[in-house]
Amino acid sequence: MEEKKTIFHYISQLFTTFGIIIVIFVVFGLIIGESAKEYSSLFALGSRGLATGTILQLLSLSTLITILRNIFFTDGLIKYMPLIARNICFFVITTGIIAGYVALFKWFPLSDVLAWVGFFISFAICSAIAIGVSKLKEKAEDKKMEKALEKYQNN
Repeated sequence: MEEKKTIFHYISQLFTTFGIIIVIFVVFGLIIGESAKEYSSLFALGSRGLATGTILQLLSLSTLITILRNIFFTDGLIKYMPLIARNICFFVITTGIIAGYVALFKWFPLSDVLAWVGFFISFAICSAIAIGVSKLKEKAEDKKMEKALEKYQNN
């Protein structure tokens, strides 16, 4: 059973997601920003940084991802969906939302197959990293709970 969460927990999740996304786009901007600035609205400023509009787009994306995480990975759906189904739903919906952002905000031309391949590769890499970090966090929390249980049983 999960502990009762406050608004600060959700804000922390939102800004953790947002911070990670911003770091990823800053790195991409430094690497490909100058060559992509005429091609993608994400890199309109080239390697000089991210535009305010882009930052707000990424903040709204982070908000939607945080909402989805709290729908698919909290106690509510644990009873009804196995973890693999929740992961698949989360990633499919997230991919759909990002594809919608690509179209809505003209992040790159919709007809560019190479851009879509790059998107899916980078999304897969970032998702794998996120899953790995989540697993490490889960293992650390499990160890902490085991130690607390041992301490409780020994008293």
